[in-house]
Amino acid sequence: MTKFGFLIPAVALLSACGGGGSGGSNAAAQMRVVGSSTVYPFTTAVAEEFQRANPGNPVIVESTGTGAGIKLFCSGVGGEFPDMVNASRPMKKSEYDDCAKAGAKEIIEVPVGIDGLTLIQAAGQPALNLTVKDVYAAIAATPFGKPNTATTWKDVNPALPAVKIRVLGPPPTSGTRDSLAELILEKGCDSDPAMKALKDSDKDKHKEICTKVREDGAYVEAGENDNLLVQKVAGDPGTLGVLGYSFLEENADKVRPVALAGVVPNADTIANLSYPGARKLFVYVKGEHIKAKPKIRDFIAAYAKAWGKGGPLERRGLVPLAAADAAAATAQAESLTPLDAGKLK
Repeated sequence: MTKFGFLIPAVALLSACGGGGSGGSNAAAQMRVVGSSTVYPFTTAVAEEFQRANPGNPVIVESTGTGAGIKLFCSGVGGEFPDMVNASRPMKKSEYDDCAKAGAKEIIEVPVGIDGLTLIQAAGQPALNLTVKDVYAAIAATPFGKPNTATTWKDVNPALPAVKIRVLGPPPTSGTRDSLAELILEKGCDSDPAMKALKDSDKDKHKEICTKVREDGAYVEAGENDNLLVQKVAGDPGTLGVLGYSFLEENADKVRPVALAGVVPNADTIANLSYPGARKLFVYVKGEHIKAKPKIRDFIAAYAKAWGKGGPLERRGLVPLAAADAAAATAQAESLTPLDAGKLK
């Protein structure tokens, strides 16, 4: 797993933060954020601006992947544990339970915008138009319950070119991998009525058939560094990649999007959720840490100022939430109301 971080200025990790408001000046100064590589550039942008305005409050932002980040975040309360976690999917009930067991019982969810789970190919290549069923049939280990023998896209769908199937995508620790499973693989799998029925009769078997990917080289885990993934796809015509829309926008000269069901990912199709891979992005905060580090509240307020239409995060590729969701997110950034565990899956 590739991990990279951002810090202005460089400082030592906290020695303590405390569960209440008496963590001391050093404890209350520094903030640490881990998690999604997709959300990383947006949180980093907010951190840069926040630290210019608050030079005594350094912010560490690390890209660890959503799953690994939430695991770190939920490991406990105190200076050795992160204050916030970036996530490219909602927190799971099982993860929330882990947080609670470790003493982090006030978990606050803040939606920050929308991203599109995007398939990319090298710029200059003939445009591909796939369906979620095509993608599932190409990279699932046992599509519709049978061993995957497809070697080219034409094997999957006679209308597609006879190009070797090679997809570079996220590892299991990434929220992008979870989104790939939920938004594309499961939907492609459930295009078969028998698979859709299996979900009700045997949920575990359905998950294995619908979300387990090939291990024969057709699907390659490319780590958490999306910029490196772009470089690999750009340099290898015929290879596809899976990553967040913001990285596509930043590298439009090197790679181009792959349409899904005829819908090309762009700001409009992602914002109105017509693009099949559209997904919300989140930041999670520990309420216990806010009590010790009140500047966390100011950091979230700075995030809210940056995520709107025409704001700095949109210029970096984040798609702003639609009007109603944007109003709710802004209200949540102010109130910081803890999650209701009963609404988690």
